Amino acid sequence: MRILKVLNNNAAVIKEGAIEKIAMGPGIAFQKKKNDIINMAKVEKLFVMKEENEKFQEILRNVPEEHIEVAEEIISYAEVTLNVTLSEHIHIALTDHLSFAVERLRRGIAIQNKLLNEIKALYRPEYEIGLWAVEHVRARLEVDMPIDEAGYIALHIHTAKLETSSMQQAMMHATMINEMIGIIEQELDVTMDENSMSYQRLLTHLRFALNRVEQREPFHSMDDDMLLILKTKYEQSFQCAEKIGEFLKKEYDITFPESEIGYITLHIHRIKERI
Repeated sequence: MRILKVLNNNAAVIKEGAIEKIAMGPGIAFQKKKNDIINMAKVEKLFVMKEENEKFQEILRNVPEEHIEVAEEIISYAEVTLNVTLSEHIHIALTDHLSFAVERLRRGIAIQNKLLNEIKALYRPEYEIGLWAVEHVRARLEVDMPIDEAGYIALHIHTAKLETSSMQQAMMHATMINEMIGIIEQELDVTMDENSMSYQRLLTHLRFALNRVEQREPFHSMDDDMLLILKTKYEQSFQCAEKIGEFLKKEYDITFPESEIGYITLHIHRIKERI
């Protein structure tokens, strides 16, 4: 296999039949030039980026090689841990994000993630990988990466899982849930324990409720008598759930049926009791 273009010491564009591909592996392009033969035994990753090919080539040429290596190590760890094949786009998205984050941290610019608690609860397996990645970056690049970055890495991994939501959708869901949690805490004058089972169940329920709206799936029904009991017996919790519904309608044009308000009431009441 001959090289069409050297991108860096560890990456090159090759041609397989009529298809151009990016080959990656330790030292496969070291001291190589166009038309040199590449040792395919050293190739660890080989893929076609399609229309994103040029963007990825640009990253491979301009991003420090150690950043690329660390990003690829995180991607490989994620694929093995989750037992999935991640979308090829993550090679662009995560590498670009990671390199930018490292450079900012080295310049002393703090990174904050206001959605960390929501990401941690909504995407727990990916968050655990994010924690591993943060420690890996510290060890490999000697950069003290804050835990906030574990959340951002988790989102990149989650959205790279095939047939899952986009990064924008995942961020939007986390933001909306963060706002709903804020309403509950304000109305009940409490600070919720993000490690509690009640909190985890509430976030999971809200996540699936938002998914139902986007996918236009029907909500679970609730008996009218049950709704009446919730309105009277758990009045404060029901009013809180109603305010969440009003907020979603006003800010996002999302409508939760009254049955869904009832189910949210049950979660709020459970949290209220435990606190």
